[in-house]
Amino acid sequence: MVDMLLVGGGGFLGANARYLLSRWIADRYGAEFPFGTMFINLSGSLIIGFVLTVLAARSGLSPNYRLLIAVGFLGAYTTFSTYTYDALTMMRADEWLKSLVYVAASVVGGMAAVTAGMLVGRRV
Repeated sequence: MVDMLLVGGGGFLGANARYLLSRWIADRYGAEFPFGTMFINLSGSLIIGFVLTVLAARSGLSPNYRLLIAVGFLGAYTTFSTYTYDALTMMRADEWLKSLVYVAASVVGGMAAVTAGMLVGRRV
């Protein structure tokens, strides 16, 4: 139960941070290019790299920090951060082919899934 509260609380904060930051960036720089989404995805990648490295280096820290920050906050803030962390982890483990397949399948598969969703949505 504590796990779910940590993930849910982090998710609440991450989702609201994403919303407020995206809105602020769109108001400031316009909505013609998705600067907000790009900033959130890049900053989420930076944050997850930092947080998971610090948590791994400090074995005495509670695993609850990972649930709150990496799973909850960043999971709601962006899933791109987890995607990039996983891909880089595979690369660092010299699993280049596995990482390449993961990256390509995620990008191509994501585009295909969005296209399929749009097609189904237009028919409903």
